[in-house]
Amino acid sequence: MKVPIKQYYNLLSTYLKTQWRWVAILTLLILVTIGLKLANPQILRAFIDTAIEGGEWSILIRLALLFFGIALLTQALSVAATYVGETVAWTATNALRLDLLDHALHLDATFHKDHTPGKMIERIDGDVATLSNFFSRFVIDVAGNGLLVMGILALLFREDWRIGLPIFVFAIITLFLLIWIRKLAVPYWTQYRRLSAEFFGFLGEHISGREDIRGNGAVSHVMHRFYEFVQRMYPVRLRSSLGGYAMWMANVGLFAFGHAVAFGVGATLWRASVITIGTVYLVFHYTELLRGPISEIRTQITDLQRAEAGIRRIRTLLDQQSKLTDEGTLHLPSGPLAVSFRGVSFAYEAARTPQDEEEAAPEMVPALHNIDFDLAPGTVLGLLGRTGSGKTTLARLLVRLYDPQHGGVHVGGKPVESVKIADLRRAVRKVPQEVQLFRASIRDNVRLFDPSVTDARVLNALDHLGIRDWVLGLPNGLDTMLAADGGGLSAGQSQLIALGRSFLADPGLVILDEASSRLDPATEHLLEIAVDRLLENRTAIIIAHRLSTVERADQIMILDDGQIAEFGSRNALMADPTSRLSRLLQAGMEEVLV
Repeated sequence: MKVPIKQYYNLLSTYLKTQWRWVAILTLLILVTIGLKLANPQILRAFIDTAIEGGEWSILIRLALLFFGIALLTQALSVAATYVGETVAWTATNALRLDLLDHALHLDATFHKDHTPGKMIERIDGDVATLSNFFSRFVIDVAGNGLLVMGILALLFREDWRIGLPIFVFAIITLFLLIWIRKLAVPYWTQYRRLSAEFFGFLGEHISGREDIRGNGAVSHVMHRFYEFVQRMYPVRLRSSLGGYAMWMANVGLFAFGHAVAFGVGATLWRASVITIGTVYLVFHYTELLRGPISEIRTQITDLQRAEAGIRRIRTLLDQQSKLTDEGTLHLPSGPLAVSFRGVSFAYEAARTPQDEEEAAPEMVPALHNIDFDLAPGTVLGLLGRTGSGKTTLARLLVRLYDPQHGGVHVGGKPVESVKIADLRRAVRKVPQEVQLFRASIRDNVRLFDPSVTDARVLNALDHLGIRDWVLGLPNGLDTMLAADGGGLSAGQSQLIALGRSFLADPGLVILDEASSRLDPATEHLLEIAVDRLLENRTAIIIAHRLSTVERADQIMILDDGQIAEFGSRNALMADPTSRLSRLLQAGMEEVLV
């Protein structure tokens, strides 16, 4: 599959149009440099012919000084063009990275389930890095050197058509051969980029799980997988590199032939007294000068092989559309929000390998079956069930990480698909059991890097939750830096930070995946107070793991194999000895629900 010229043009025009001043400067530098490169051989010819004819020393000195001056100016302009080109390239590729990241963040959870973080890093950064040269040196070395080749041929034709024609034929044959050879490596570069993305996905996943890997003796297995990846990548990289080497070898052989043509034509016309010895040198010099631009074009075409693979993968990512539409126009009311499920059924797509990504009908794994219930505003629902019963799936549907295949989900009396996703997720906040903290200050972890949120608002939220004194008691208060993944904080302290995030957003519905099984005694009391205050005057769904949380709930729902096994008032269910809740309490919830 070829990358259409239109896609090259679209990329260049999209990411260079905002830099038109820099592009104009770059174009001017290229044109002036080309003119100087074409002028210097003419000065050399004049110097040679003047010297042979016994011309004056003053003329020779002026020609020599002019030659050196132009040579130095050419080098200075080349450095300036490289600087401007790199500036343009970094600006363009960073803009492309931002667009890809923004696009990826708006894709639905199904996409991210099949693409590991490491793979996404390679797609967003690694593939774009291959285009840096495309945006900068490609313009200089292909467009600029293409103009230089045309200028050289035009000047040779002006000298004599018998000089220009054979050199012209040589240049055309050389370019076509190099372009043809270029096609051989493109499929291998595409395959290599795909394998590279899988490899970085593997590294990211296993590095993040290094403690479990080492603690459970799985290091040898991981290293075996590592060597398998390397063995798969090596032959593909070798074939793609050989395509580039083939272009280099062809370039050397072709220019040996080109020099022979130049010497042959020059010698023939000189012996016929048609041209001077200075012109013979001019023909050789211009032919040799062709080596530079054609070699650079060859190098850039080799890099273009990598760029083609990157462009294909970037285009594939940008063409990936979220299965969640975001065309809602309705607004959620303020205050506690009602929740309704109407005949909701949902199934996950089974995880797929890269070879399966084009399949039209992926395997589906059922998670929820015909869920139907109503939750009044301000009600606290305790959601119980064994692992895999569908508790987390129900929460994901409420924050619209997925849409159900059947039925409808309503929040605040509105279908969730009729509300803007961003508005819905501001009004419905989920506090996960595994809290994601960042290598940043507590301030930024609470406000999630939103500079519009003042310290006063952050401290007010923490104060209302009863954890202000705890935060200010840390070594640097709000400026206390957290390590990666919240290193230095206990599980309970991490959840306190997450509760602060949710309170700051002032949601109408809170979904709390209680992490009571991971609480440490030092923060359990603080966490209980913070949860109580967060739930004040709000609707809440608590995925419960312990008795104290059930006591906080107004209503109880028990899920079993994706279906509602029991739903009703907590007090009524506890008073009924035949209810599932009563049996759970008698058996010990911690043992039954794990």
